[in-house]
Amino acid sequence: MSNESMNGMASGAPPGENAAANPTDKWELRLYTAGQTPKSVLAFNNLKRICEQYMPGRYHIEVVDLMQNPRLAKEDQIVAIPTLVRKLPEPLRKIIGDLSDTERTLVGLQLRPRGP
Repeated sequence: MSNESMNGMASGAPPGENAAANPTDKWELRLYTAGQTPKSVLAFNNLKRICEQYMPGRYHIEVVDLMQNPRLAKEDQIVAIPTLVRKLPEPLRKIIGDLSDTERTLVGLQLRPRGP
């Protein structure tokens, strides 16, 4: 993966058939990484896939590379990487890891209710 595809920001494609619980919500997500490590790249790819499938056209991803800006970890109290922070819709939510467990990520983002 090139630096351009993971660094910076990504926005969703036009709306599709799959929609999250509230179709009017705009999702602002921040993914904290440490360079182009395999786990960071995997987390970004998994996040992008989940966003496209469950909230197409309604999300904005900001990737924060803590190797370049370590002070930014303080703002969201980041203690592990990769960490995803859902800024909007409120309330703020955090998910640590590579986001490969789609069901856990959907529950963490509150796109799906917790199972019984």
